[in-house]
Amino acid sequence: MTRVIRGQTLSFGATPGDLRHEEKGAIAIGDDGTILWSGPVPLLPRGFATAPVDDYGDCLVLPGFVDAHIHFPQYRMLAAPGKDLLDWLNRFTFPEESQYADHGYAAAAAETFLNRLIENGTTTALAFCSVHRACAEALFAAAHNRGMAFVTGKTMMDRNAPASVVDDAETSARASEELYGKWHGKDRLRYAVTPRFVVTSSDRELRLAAELLKSLPGALMQTHLSESIGEIELVRSLFPKARDYTDVYDHYGLLGDRSLFGHGIHLSGRECARLSESGSTVVHCPTSNTFLGSGLMSMQHLRKPERPVALGLATDIGGGTNYSMLATMGEAYKVQMLNRYKPTAAELFHMATRGNAARLHLDDQIGSIEAGKWADLTVLDPRATPVLASRHELSQSLEDVLFSFAILGDDRAVRATYVAGRKLHERLSA
Repeated sequence: MTRVIRGQTLSFGATPGDLRHEEKGAIAIGDDGTILWSGPVPLLPRGFATAPVDDYGDCLVLPGFVDAHIHFPQYRMLAAPGKDLLDWLNRFTFPEESQYADHGYAAAAAETFLNRLIENGTTTALAFCSVHRACAEALFAAAHNRGMAFVTGKTMMDRNAPASVVDDAETSARASEELYGKWHGKDRLRYAVTPRFVVTSSDRELRLAAELLKSLPGALMQTHLSESIGEIELVRSLFPKARDYTDVYDHYGLLGDRSLFGHGIHLSGRECARLSESGSTVVHCPTSNTFLGSGLMSMQHLRKPERPVALGLATDIGGGTNYSMLATMGEAYKVQMLNRYKPTAAELFHMATRGNAARLHLDDQIGSIEAGKWADLTVLDPRATPVLASRHELSQSLEDVLFSFAILGDDRAVRATYVAGRKLHERLSA
C-alpha cells in the first residue's frame, strides 16, 4: 500500500555540500517499496492525500546507513581483547569463525546480526563471512528475507590459519563462483569476492580471486590493507619482492573501482597514488583502529588533490566496538581531529549514506531520497535521550543537529528503520 512518511527530510547529492533538507518534508512510497515522490509537505501531490501517514514530527528522515566493512561471524566479539591485530585474530577471531561451518549456528547468528544492524539504522552492508559456504548461504538468505540490499561473499583463506577456518584455493574459488550464481542479482543481493588478506591467501588463491573478480559481472572485491605495523612487516616477509603492501594486490590484479580495502592506515604516497589511479576504495574503520591500537588513519593524507583516494566509512564489527554508524562518525571525527583535520558532520553523514552507496556501486538504487530509488530510510530523534534533548536546545543549524547525533548518538537515537518501504524497526518513546 502506498504510504507517506513525514518529518524533516535530509538527503545528499554527489557531494556533502549538495544537501537537500526540508524542515517539513514528505516521502511517498509505492507498494513496490520504491520512492514515488519527495519534497515539502505543501507540494505533496493530491494523489497521495488519502494514503496512510507515518508522521515523525521534527525527527530527521534520511537514507538508511550503509556500512562498508563489517564481519558477520564476529557479531558477538565486541570488546574481545588482544595485544594487537594478529594476536586478536589468533586468540578470538579464528576460533569464533570456526563455528560457522554449522548451518544452523550460522542461520541463527544471521538473524541476530541483521536485527542489530537494522536497530542501528543500517539498511545495507558489505560484509565478510567465514570461509565456510554455510555462513554465506545463511547471511544471503536472511538478508533476502528482509528485502535488503546486501553484499557479501565466502571468505577465501588457504594458509596461515587453523585448519578449521581454511580450505584449498580451488575449492574456495569454485564455491565462490557457485554462490555468485545462486545469489548475485537475486532481488537486491550482490556478491563480493573475499580474500581475507594476503597473509592468509597463497599465490594460487590470490590469482584465482583476481580471475573471479574479472569473470563475475558486477561482483565487488573486499579485503584488508595496511591495518597494523605488525601485519605490514609480516606481508613484507611473505612477499619480499613487492614494493609495499598495496603492490601485492596490484601484482595479482586486485586493484580497481570495484575493490574495497579496509583500513589503509599506514599507506605511503606511492600506494595512495596507485590506489587513486586504479579507482580503488579505502574504508576507514575508526573504532576498530583505536581499539586494536592499529593507528590513526588520516583522511587528509589519502585525499591529497594530486592523488585522491576514494574513502568509505565502516564499523568493522567485531574489531570495531559499536554497531552504530552514528558512533562510528563520532570516532572518525576524533581520529581526524588528532590528525589536525576537522570534518563536518555533513561530510560524515554523506560518507555513511550516499558516499558508501557509491563505493558499493549501489548509488543508483540507494543512498539518497529520490524518486525511483528504494525506500531504505532511517528516522533519527534529536530528543531520544536526555543528553541529546539538552544538547538539541542549543542547536542553531542543521549542521549543529547532525554534529550532536554524530558525537552523542547511538542505537537509541534511531526512532525507526525502513527497508524497501517496510518498517522493520521502531523504537517507542520512553
